[in-house]
Amino acid sequence: MAKLSIRNVQKHFGAVAVLKGINIEVADGEFLILVGPSGCGKSTLLSMIAGLDSTSEGEIAIGDRVVNDLSPKDRDIAMVFQSYALYPSMTVRENIEFAMQMRKVPKPERDAVVARVAKTLQMDNLLDRKPAQLSGGQRQRVAMGRALARNPAVFLFDEPLSNLDAKLRVEMRAEIKDLHQRLKTTVVYVTHDQVEAMTLGDRIAVMKDGVVQQFGSPEDIYERPSNLYVASFIGSPSMNLLPVVLRQDQGRIGIEVTSADGWRGRLDLGPARDTPLDGRNVILGARPEHFTEAQPGEAGALPVRIDIVEPTGADTFAIAQINGQRTTLRFAPKRARAGEQAWVRLDAGSISLFDPKTERRI
Repeated sequence: MAKLSIRNVQKHFGAVAVLKGINIEVADGEFLILVGPSGCGKSTLLSMIAGLDSTSEGEIAIGDRVVNDLSPKDRDIAMVFQSYALYPSMTVRENIEFAMQMRKVPKPERDAVVARVAKTLQMDNLLDRKPAQLSGGQRQRVAMGRALARNPAVFLFDEPLSNLDAKLRVEMRAEIKDLHQRLKTTVVYVTHDQVEAMTLGDRIAVMKDGVVQQFGSPEDIYERPSNLYVASFIGSPSMNLLPVVLRQDQGRIGIEVTSADGWRGRLDLGPARDTPLDGRNVILGARPEHFTEAQPGEAGALPVRIDIVEPTGADTFAIAQINGQRTTLRFAPKRARAGEQAWVRLDAGSISLFDPKTERRI
């Protein structure tokens, strides 16, 4: 295991800048997630860490060693690909030990490593099968086993669960998290799935257009997004973003709110800040769970007309219009019905405010 340092890393393809100065420090044993939409540069960055692609500028260090000029085999890394990349003519055992055979590791040592890996991943009964005889989840487990056999300083995962169905993705997420907690390995994991990012990572780097938009813990990114992009990308459903006008009066600050049925009122957001904000146009960010059910006419409550109801089992998500924007609210099961009016209260202590021009958090 080792720490990983990414220092001002840039990548250019001709005149096109794909990565624009990435700075990330990954502690020894930490699980880092690189998340973002297709084309944001996350897989390019992973390829440069692996040595499959070169940097245009900047340094990549594994432990105390700068690895820019080292080949992939000399970087002490192991990579798990989206496509599994198993040898179809070999058994599971042969796939796991193939790299050791190439390094001429003695057979007793190879057998011990295969036994350890098979026990770790609970696939002792699969060792004599070939990839065609395995399910997608089992193939991905073999790909992970082949990486584990190397006992590398850093594990790299390139969207390893993208080819699995929804149920298998959930199961494999749990296996990967459990594996990391037991082995305490340093991991860099690329995904476009923000649910994977939130459930797996110790820290997350949210990327867009070759730039890290925010780098922090899952809780910090979810609760305090640094800009509108992060607010809208992280979370399922995503954060509601409502245009509002701030009103500051008698040491308190509030917002003007209207609902689809014509109701207009002021919601209190708490004590005023040092910076004068009266009359300022801002974007208010509120997660669905920041709205809670209230009694009709209750002080600080907002009436809404529910347009759409989306039951999910444990929760019911309802869509309503607030300040002219489709807003997702979370209700208890069977507590919301389309076409009906409901009263909700906004948790002012949990909201985020953004500048509509800079899109940065205020």
